[in-house]
Amino acid sequence: MGKIWAGRTSGEINETADEFNSSIMFDSRMWREDIAGSIAHTAMLAAKGIIPQADAELITEGLSGILGDIESGKLDIDTSAEDIHTFIEQTLTARIGEAGKMLHTARSRNDQVALDLRLYLKGETDQVIGEIKTLISALTDKAEEYKAAVMPGYTHLQRAQPVTFGHHLMAYSMMLLRDAERLSDARKRLLVSPIGSCALAGTTYDTDRFFEAKELGMAAVCKNSIDGVADRDFCIELCADLSIIMAHISRLCEELILWSSWEFKFIEISDDFTTGSSIMPQKNNPDMAELIRGKTGRVYGDLIALLTMIKGLPLAYNKDMQEDKESIFDAFDTVKSCLEVLSGMISGIKANTGNMLEAAKGGFINATDLADYLTKKGVPFRTAYKLSGEIVSFCVKNKKTLDEMSIEEYKTFSEEFGDDLYEAIDLKNCVDRRNSYGGTSIASVEKQIEYVKKAIQ
Repeated sequence: MGKIWAGRTSGEINETADEFNSSIMFDSRMWREDIAGSIAHTAMLAAKGIIPQADAELITEGLSGILGDIESGKLDIDTSAEDIHTFIEQTLTARIGEAGKMLHTARSRNDQVALDLRLYLKGETDQVIGEIKTLISALTDKAEEYKAAVMPGYTHLQRAQPVTFGHHLMAYSMMLLRDAERLSDARKRLLVSPIGSCALAGTTYDTDRFFEAKELGMAAVCKNSIDGVADRDFCIELCADLSIIMAHISRLCEELILWSSWEFKFIEISDDFTTGSSIMPQKNNPDMAELIRGKTGRVYGDLIALLTMIKGLPLAYNKDMQEDKESIFDAFDTVKSCLEVLSGMISGIKANTGNMLEAAKGGFINATDLADYLTKKGVPFRTAYKLSGEIVSFCVKNKKTLDEMSIEEYKTFSEEFGDDLYEAIDLKNCVDRRNSYGGTSIASVEKQIEYVKKAIQ
């Protein structure tokens, strides 16, 4: 295909340079958005009397035909074209003749690509929000199944206090709920139409940018034409949001990897989401979780690439900005695939509740409850804290757990201890008494589940 910018120059370019300059290998995925934008632009041009109505109808019919032919596979996108905009316009002109050359009136590829990208990322954002909700549903269902399963809660990867597996999983549901909210908020700044900014200075034609934005479902128009073509904040913001999603699911995957190891054996990941070893027949490797963890760095890299691309660029459009698409497309593709795989993995997980409970018994994670018991008997907290620490030290030396100590042994530390102590330090009671808002009690976890289910509706 010939160059649409031929005129000032011959349009001839070194073959290697031409391939280097071309963007169609990655921007071709925006063909639907390019056609939708062109149809809206044509409607505006006709409504304002800038082009004849008859020609507008011919252009719209031609664009609709191209849309249908690409969808059906009848028309292949020509990768020799410079970009998707050029391919659509030149295909249209080849089909309907001179009227096709009117399509580019009162716009530039600068505002055209900015519009296409915003429209495309709107669809991608909606898909990711949908995938997040699917994962939240899987986590919430699993949390409901194991809302009473006691396990050790950790700080510093040291056993800290008893929690339930359901409570632990709901922490990730809350993280992901924020992720969906962030994307929804970013969507407001995404749905701002740049079309009509033209190359950078606007146009001498009497256009109606608000008409065009409304046709495309955009909430507003950019208020400065230079900013309209130079802005890629929306790419950076979305990629930052995607990076946070990856941070959250990477943390979850790290725990799945730990929990499924022989050292923990808290969970079993279904065979659908594990692999074996080529040499060690006993192995059952959590490869999918590891790969999601690894792909987190890839999405971070996409964000850094976008930030570096825009850094120090003079206004308005620069060719550097062609680099936005591969990074943001890769980030969305990666996040979507990771969320989809993780949702399936979570749904198939089985918890070894016996192992979780045994681990909880072995880490003195009811020591805080021991201190609370004394405090409720009138012992100052700091004194109760010190006594509890001394009792734990005694248990370690004598290879006992707190519930294995006799009441006589307890009384050597404080006369405040009575027979009701054992009920107070029972792990299941420790969990269920933590009924403060957001706590780990069964009733609290049930409220969290109810809240999340309503939120994702």
